[in-house]
Amino acid sequence: MQEEARCGGQCGEASPSERKSLWTSAWPSSEEEELGSSSRAAVTPQFLRMACGLLNLCVYETNKRFRIKSVELGTLKWTLNGAVLLFICFMMLWNKEYQEHDLVTSSVTTKVKGVAHASIPEMGLVVWDVVDHSGLAQGKNSFFVATNVIVTKNQKQGKCPEVAPWGLCQTDKDCQKGFSDQQSHGVQTGSCVKFDVLKKTCEVSAWCPVENRKSPPRPALLASAENFTVLVKNNIRFPAFNYIRRNILPEMTDKDLKGCLYNRYTNPFCPVFRLGDIVHEAKERFSDMAVEGGVIGIQIDWNCDLNRFFHSCLPKYSFRRLDEKESNRTLYPGLNFRFARYSTINGVEHRTLFKVYGIRFDVMVFGKAGKFSIIQLIIYIGSTLSYYALTTVFIDWLIGTNCYSRKAKHNYSEKQCESVQDQKYLLCVSFVDEEQLRVVKMSRNKRLQETKPLSQHQWKGNLGDMRALLGVLQSEHNINALIQNGQCNEFKAPTALSTEHSGLVTDTPLLEISSSRCPDWCQCGCCHSSASFLEQLCCRKSKGRCITTSSLFPALVLTRSILEIALLYVAPLAEQHKDDQLRQQAYAQYIKWRFGDFTPMDAVPVIPSCCVWRIREQYPSPDGKYSGIIFG
Repeated sequence: MQEEARCGGQCGEASPSERKSLWTSAWPSSEEEELGSSSRAAVTPQFLRMACGLLNLCVYETNKRFRIKSVELGTLKWTLNGAVLLFICFMMLWNKEYQEHDLVTSSVTTKVKGVAHASIPEMGLVVWDVVDHSGLAQGKNSFFVATNVIVTKNQKQGKCPEVAPWGLCQTDKDCQKGFSDQQSHGVQTGSCVKFDVLKKTCEVSAWCPVENRKSPPRPALLASAENFTVLVKNNIRFPAFNYIRRNILPEMTDKDLKGCLYNRYTNPFCPVFRLGDIVHEAKERFSDMAVEGGVIGIQIDWNCDLNRFFHSCLPKYSFRRLDEKESNRTLYPGLNFRFARYSTINGVEHRTLFKVYGIRFDVMVFGKAGKFSIIQLIIYIGSTLSYYALTTVFIDWLIGTNCYSRKAKHNYSEKQCESVQDQKYLLCVSFVDEEQLRVVKMSRNKRLQETKPLSQHQWKGNLGDMRALLGVLQSEHNINALIQNGQCNEFKAPTALSTEHSGLVTDTPLLEISSSRCPDWCQCGCCHSSASFLEQLCCRKSKGRCITTSSLFPALVLTRSILEIALLYVAPLAEQHKDDQLRQQAYAQYIKWRFGDFTPMDAVPVIPSCCVWRIREQYPSPDGKYSGIIFG
């Protein structure tokens, strides 16, 4: 059986050290159970539990902070915070994070102008105008300009030899009637015919004569297309801001548009471009590119600021080549396609086949518009506040290294890190025949006497406090002074102390327990049996003399004057103290004696059964009932 102690909001007159002590568990002891469930229900009704649960929601928790008075650390903190602030402001202005943004939607149309005078084999001197050059292959947001050509004239339906090296043969058996593949110019007839003086090829049904030349002419036949011009019309819109714009600026007149020509430095906003200049801006030579053709990208960037005082929305042009230009690094370099012009001669259909090489210009539009938004500014500021944590992380790391003094590092670490353990599960046990304190885990199904320790620690107490208390016993003058001052009316005179309550009584009779009644877990012979596993604790780990027989036990734990002085130290104006108060103070005295001021890992100290009952014999409860500690 153990002593009562109230926790949480019901601590009452109990001292902090008394509330910290544990010599029973959160489960009621056997005598507590005798009080009946109705008594407990009266103390802790169901509605109070519900109310406490709801009140626990209405709490606010904050981090614990420490102030280190150091010029070096203070200067470093503000320097780092200033650097972070400058970085945040710079990024906000550079990336315009204070703006709400929208992406562009656009449409593009083009118009090519130019005429070329070229001498083409098998055709002679011909004039190529815009229809011949750029009317052949128009795509979305792109235009094509022919720069080179291979012409095969007067083709008609018939039978003719296949072009070497495809369809080479020796006899008719090498040719398969009706055969064709991707490289064939027609369908084989099954005959092997003479191709030239040395070679024979399979005869095919096709447009004859078959196109013979494979490589484009050098230099390009239509290289004069370099001087062609193109008008690029680009209309854009930012839907979020309902903003519409075009690359032909409002201040441009028809005269300006007809007379201007794009130049990166002198006329950067003119939408009329010379093809040679486009290729040159892409860091290519038009004469080289015109031989096999290629693809050039015209990029229009719209980076618009739609704020009233900083309004700006102008196009920016850039150019680059999009295809692989090196013939030895890619298969089928350049760009080409075929088309034909048909005619009828003497009732027979003829055609002229053109294999055209040229440059395709793809117009690509990119853009983003921004406008001030207070919501975006708040979001950006909120997201960048976390950067200030870098200052704390760096300084904490600096203090934890050898860069900072050892003394400051030690003090800061002690203040910063506070070890807290769950007292409901960790108990502290002190055996008189062991020098170290044991920290054990609370268990429902194993005796505390037999529980294995989680760790063992050296006792760290304040011997000065104990010497002071012992000095009180030897100084009658101090006790008389207290009586004369009226602080303890219960004291009549030092000699009036009875033998039962005197200071250094060492022959106080113990209640001996017969060996038949002594529990098997008891090693000193003075413990009482209990149904609770947490109450089954002796003062010793092995057989031997009980700690209650020591001369220090009655002097430090049972002496009334010692307990009175300790209670008066807490409540100087108290006139008298009951046995219940003295009993609780006796528990606190034992804990201070055997466990010190603080227990390791904040474990709850447990008083052995023999000591508990010895204290109860000295200061019994009026009704003879004792209850155990209830955790708050």
